[in-house]
Amino acid sequence: MRLWLIPASYVTIATVCAFVLPRLERAYSGDFALKISISSAQAVLSTAAAGMMALTAIVFAVAFVVVQFSAIAYSPRVVLLFARDRTLFHTLGIFIATFIYSLWTLAWIDRAGSGSVPMFSVLLVGTLVIGSMLLFARLVERLNDLQINNVLYAIGDSGREVIGAMFQPSDERRRERGAAAADRPDNALPASPPQVLRYSGPPRTITRFDIAGLVGHAQKAQCQIVMACAVGETLVEGTTLLEVQGAKAELPEEELVAAIHLAKERTFEQDPKYPIRLLVDIAIRALSPAINDPTTAVQTIDQIEDLLRRLGRSDLDVGQVRDASGILRLIYNVPTWEDYLALAFDEIRQYGAGSVQVMRRLRSAFISVAESMTDKERVDMVKRYLDHLDFTIDRSSFDQADRTAARQEDRQGIGLSRKLTGSRLSTDRNKASPTPGDALG
Repeated sequence: MRLWLIPASYVTIATVCAFVLPRLERAYSGDFALKISISSAQAVLSTAAAGMMALTAIVFAVAFVVVQFSAIAYSPRVVLLFARDRTLFHTLGIFIATFIYSLWTLAWIDRAGSGSVPMFSVLLVGTLVIGSMLLFARLVERLNDLQINNVLYAIGDSGREVIGAMFQPSDERRRERGAAAADRPDNALPASPPQVLRYSGPPRTITRFDIAGLVGHAQKAQCQIVMACAVGETLVEGTTLLEVQGAKAELPEEELVAAIHLAKERTFEQDPKYPIRLLVDIAIRALSPAINDPTTAVQTIDQIEDLLRRLGRSDLDVGQVRDASGILRLIYNVPTWEDYLALAFDEIRQYGAGSVQVMRRLRSAFISVAESMTDKERVDMVKRYLDHLDFTIDRSSFDQADRTAARQEDRQGIGLSRKLTGSRLSTDRNKASPTPGDALG
């Protein structure tokens, strides 16, 4: 649902009610008029209408501050987390609805010299004012979400949600593949020139694929669709979208394009890289000389480590989709384990090379991620990143004492040095962490 429809719905409902309810009330209320003076009713309604306009201005001011603050303090891409907050749009909607209904009710005070005050309409305005105050209080409370911990947890929760939706545990997926391998039919396709579909239009970002729709098109035409682009990529004029291989007749381009959802901004849907990207943005901004806040970078690594542990235990090879008969129908690009590691750690390692705190927390993250996985190839890849981290420390401007401190594993950055003893962690504030080979076995 488009967010602007929320206040538009409030305005529409308020306008309809303003035309209908006072007329019904005058026709059927009889003697149930509100027993207050006309001047008092007019004062109440005028104050309510004027107050709603003032509060609407405050809401816009709060929204502006939130957007500016989040863009400067965190990242311009994090702005969307607050700009798309439904509480803001509901608050704006009820303020405008209260304003509209208050003005219309004023027109029915002493209508045609009747000397009456419509009871139901005035009470409804009072109810709307109370609801507006409650939503305004809720909106002010939402400012608490600007705290760095809440921002990081919101991004991390979005990442955990998309990982849970997209991936299965690697052991479970491996069993499924083994059970289906013997029953798979021949995937050979007719040797015919592929149908190439190219993008035409202004730059747009791929937010998700309609996987079921693409598989359905390929199954119907008895062909295979190979996506040339990936979720999160920005398309420009002439970019190759996909190839249709083995089809006897060309598939309708409109239907294929409709299965590729585009927007001006990346979203979390089908894009587990995006939450990691946002977390890394916050970390490297915190490590910039203008801010110099390595503790915030350490807090982002907490969330990144959790996401990588989940990804490391998942089967990431989800880019090949088969139909119910087991025939390969759709191939699309997905990140590899190395892609996730590079995205998560390369920039933080580069920009945090001058911080002992960041180096210690990165070492702890590498060891923790490696311990959580059983895939030897992925563990070896993490080990290579740990070796690279040690190389960065050796080439840094640290003196020998700082190099020794930077090699200590510490989940708090600077707070609690640890070393590995066998498969267990023990506290040791005086000794450096083991070499990469000892740490990862």
